[in-house]
Amino acid sequence: MTTENSYHVGEQATEAGDPTQFAPGPFKKSRPPEPLRFEVNMVAEAHDRQKKTAVVQVNIPGFSPVKLYCDEQPPVGDDTAPPPLAFFTAGIGFCLLTHLTDILTARKIEVTSMRLEQRVRFMTNLGTMRDLGHTTEGQCEHVETHVIIDSPEPEDRIKGLLAEAEGSCMAHFALRNPIPWSTRLILNDQEVVSREG
Repeated sequence: MTTENSYHVGEQATEAGDPTQFAPGPFKKSRPPEPLRFEVNMVAEAHDRQKKTAVVQVNIPGFSPVKLYCDEQPPVGDDTAPPPLAFFTAGIGFCLLTHLTDILTARKIEVTSMRLEQRVRFMTNLGTMRDLGHTTEGQCEHVETHVIIDSPEPEDRIKGLLAEAEGSCMAHFALRNPIPWSTRLILNDQEVVSREG
């Protein structure tokens, strides 16, 4: 018997999730200058305490489905996987780095090194007000991103790289712009809440 703690982030899934409330859209190849439209679908389940698993699938051919693990810290969770906001924060940073890398490669911009440092500030009264019978609330208060680049290129070219990457990063777009949303609650096979904004 081992006392070593296991910590899970994710692994390649054997198959995509099977949503029951929507049909995943088919991938449609675009023809320039039409934009490429795609979706990322997730099916997540809650398990004991704060453990959760999700299968995430990008509907672009070539992307494998991934199974992600999620948890919270003690005393509510067991710290067996990253918490949800770690995935959220990493997703923001990774998405911007993806666009920076893609653009500098396409534009043949010479970069010696590139690093992103990010701080995201959150607020919640979950731990302080719930026990007193109050409704819990939470907010994302600020996203602070630092892109650190070493490059022999002119300053204007690197500034242009960042501006184009920020303009093409879908995660940053969602942070900076109001986007349509909808939420449904299905209780015992009956829709009891449907709201959007």
